Amino acid sequence: MSILQDLQNRRAIRDYDGRDVEAEKINKLLEAATLAPNDRMREPWTFYVIKGEAKRKYNHLAEEYLQERFPTKPHLVESSLKVVHNTPVQIIVTSDVIPDDEEATKDNEFAVCCAIHSMWLAASELGLGFVWRTRGIGLVHDERLHQFIGSPEHKKVVGNLFIGYPDPELMKKLKVKTRTSFQEKTIWLGDK
Repeated sequence: MSILQDLQNRRAIRDYDGRDVEAEKINKLLEAATLAPNDRMREPWTFYVIKGEAKRKYNHLAEEYLQERFPTKPHLVESSLKVVHNTPVQIIVTSDVIPDDEEATKDNEFAVCCAIHSMWLAASELGLGFVWRTRGIGLVHDERLHQFIGSPEHKKVVGNLFIGYPDPELMKKLKVKTRTSFQEKTIWLGDK
């Protein structure tokens, strides 16, 4: 399959069949991430792999967060927790913050976004489902997640990646993705 086909077929997979993800596949995802372009080869990413006991602790943290955020929506809390419990591995990705250098810090974030996207494409090749969470049950903007990973200094959480083997029944129900044509989003400033 070509890279363009891979990009067209890429999907956010939120439902997994519960099987564990092998360490060698996780390592391949991490290796793919480190191949991403990054300004001045700062390699500004750090990965926190959540499995086993850490995952149980994260599940508790997510439940606490969701119940605080949605106290009047128990069905939303329940469905969100089902996703958390059914996700075999999560990887929290941070970007280095460079004190007193806002431009370099932003460049680092862009590089980390590229690293995450590289992981997403590699996950597809490895037969894994993948979703990059930045809100909600990803807890990316919640201080508790930063504390959960050890409150590392000069790190910004950019994403919480949920990874697993896709649920085959739910994969059959995925809708064809539609996108606005690039032609509607492109302005040519020179010769076409």
